[in-house]
Amino acid sequence: MQLNPGGRPGGEVKFLIGALMTIVGTWLFFDSVRFTTGHMGVMSGAIARGRGGGLMETTSMGIVLLPLFVGVIVLFFDVKKSWGWALLGLGIIILGIEIVSRFRPVIAIKGTHLFLLIVLMAGGLGMMLRGYVEDRRRGRE
Repeated sequence: MQLNPGGRPGGEVKFLIGALMTIVGTWLFFDSVRFTTGHMGVMSGAIARGRGGGLMETTSMGIVLLPLFVGVIVLFFDVKKSWGWALLGLGIIILGIEIVSRFRPVIAIKGTHLFLLIVLMAGGLGMMLRGYVEDRRRGRE
């Protein structure tokens, strides 16, 4: 079974060059993204806004850990309590959401690198489409 763009022979070289260009451009983009933390998370931000704090950091981050804390207490008291397991699971999920929501992507890239990655990504996609379309036209003739 041959894999050809458009399902017919021809256009493979343009398609593969375009795919390679797109992959390199995408890699350059993701290589330029850095993540910072220290901002408000989803849960702690909602608590701060609820108290009228606006975009201020809340000092009551412990409220986010309360379900986890209570779930651990209940399970150490009686491991058969299903609501204790539910609280523990809810606490882990809330903690995970809070940690992930504090990540902030920052793109630190030179202008020339940005231009290069845009040309690679867009040019690669264009080459892939060109290989596909030319192959489809060739198949009709």
